[in-house]
Amino acid sequence: MKPGNELLERNIRRSDMIRCALCNDAPCTKGCGKLDPASLLRSIWFDNEKTAAARLPAENLCTACSAPCEDACVRPHEVPIRALVTKLHENVKPHLEASPSGKASLLATELCGIPLENPFLLSSSVVASTYDMCARAFEAGWAGASFKTICSFDIHEASPRFSAITGDNGSIIGFKNIEQLSDHSVAENMGIFRRLKKNWPSKFILASIMGQNEAEWEQLAWLCEQNGADAVELNFSCPNMMDGGLGSDIGQVPELVERFTAAARRGTKIPVLAKLTPNVARMSPAAEAAMWGGADGISAINTIKSIIGVNPHTYVSAPAVHGMSAVGGYSGNAVKPIALRFIAELGRNPSLSGLHLSAMGGVENWSDALEFILLGAGSIQVTTAVMQYGYRIIDDLKSGLEMYLAEKGFSSIKEARGLALDSVSETTDVLERDTIVYPKFNKDRCIGCGRCVISCADGGHQAIRLNEQRKPVMDGTRCVGCHLCLLVCPQKAISSTRKRVAKKQN
Repeated sequence: MKPGNELLERNIRRSDMIRCALCNDAPCTKGCGKLDPASLLRSIWFDNEKTAAARLPAENLCTACSAPCEDACVRPHEVPIRALVTKLHENVKPHLEASPSGKASLLATELCGIPLENPFLLSSSVVASTYDMCARAFEAGWAGASFKTICSFDIHEASPRFSAITGDNGSIIGFKNIEQLSDHSVAENMGIFRRLKKNWPSKFILASIMGQNEAEWEQLAWLCEQNGADAVELNFSCPNMMDGGLGSDIGQVPELVERFTAAARRGTKIPVLAKLTPNVARMSPAAEAAMWGGADGISAINTIKSIIGVNPHTYVSAPAVHGMSAVGGYSGNAVKPIALRFIAELGRNPSLSGLHLSAMGGVENWSDALEFILLGAGSIQVTTAVMQYGYRIIDDLKSGLEMYLAEKGFSSIKEARGLALDSVSETTDVLERDTIVYPKFNKDRCIGCGRCVISCADGGHQAIRLNEQRKPVMDGTRCVGCHLCLLVCPQKAISSTRKRVAKKQN
């Protein structure tokens, strides 16, 4: 691995293309005829501008172009496509440290000893609920799927059943669902498994199951193995069950986790993963109980119990179903910090050493996935980002992660697993507190908005003012190095200095 090889500061941000709709069968590509601007824009959106730049020809074809792509755009001339591609050419391409190798072995890994062509799986949800959907995902390049949870219950869904918190451009930040399990019969789902394994023998089928008693857990595990599943995933985490004593109600009680894991273990010889709920203070007790019950791995996290919004006129939260709503499962990029915390807890637990960690919770791009891998995850599951952007995101998940591994000089994704665990503590008492890292202002990039001044004055230590040229000036006697100014700057014109200054003793 190359020491000190840091990723380049991003030259292009989502805000540069905030009006892009990320179209299906995008008109901009049809309008261009020379490049595929739609795929380049998607790569920028998913923090993957380096592989986008690597795909460009040596010559900047946009230089003498009249930008027919922008004419063809569904929002004509609102997305600066030509300028964005030119930035890729001028700001990113000359600084590439590596090129995508295209080596399948770089992303190849395994799940409980079973090969995976890459670490990316669909997680158990609507995105992996039919034969056709899984087949299209496999064709797109996903390594496998955790199929929507199989059960013998009578599933009858509510409508509507989704709601969301959105960003400035309408993209989903946080997502709530009140959806339950597979509404296909057990027999129908077994037929789907047989077809998938016949037509996609190298893809990984992770069969999510939920029983009502020990006999059902054992029987479902046995059936899944007999019909082609590579492993079973025990759903101890769904927050949306109609009846008590199921889903996340089990995951909160380690004794039940162990009991039902042992039941499933009796029914099958293939690997067993326990999917655990984040609706607990600590996940280790349930994870250890699953291990004692015979689990080979842990999947985490499932969705977080939540309420999104309350309508000020109807007084009903979303999604509203005939004047009522319910606590539901929260997912999306907003839950990633919580998911990372639980994966780090499991990864640092020596009692769980040797168990496979299949991580999920807010993964949208390759760098999200990398963070989980650095905290010990061996595979990555995705749902909400697929619901929003489609199976096509696998292209940037794979190519972005591969580019990172190549830049770092890794020969395998396994070499990155767990590298961040030693830097994580569950308490702050281990942190060094005798130095200050001051902010550094890039006055060429600064536009003089004064947001840093406002935040420092009203939420910090009154250490920044604007001079006559509306440029920030810091008072080092007041600054405590909290870096609030860095976080609020809309121009990303503030960074941290590498010099660490001794803190005055009281």
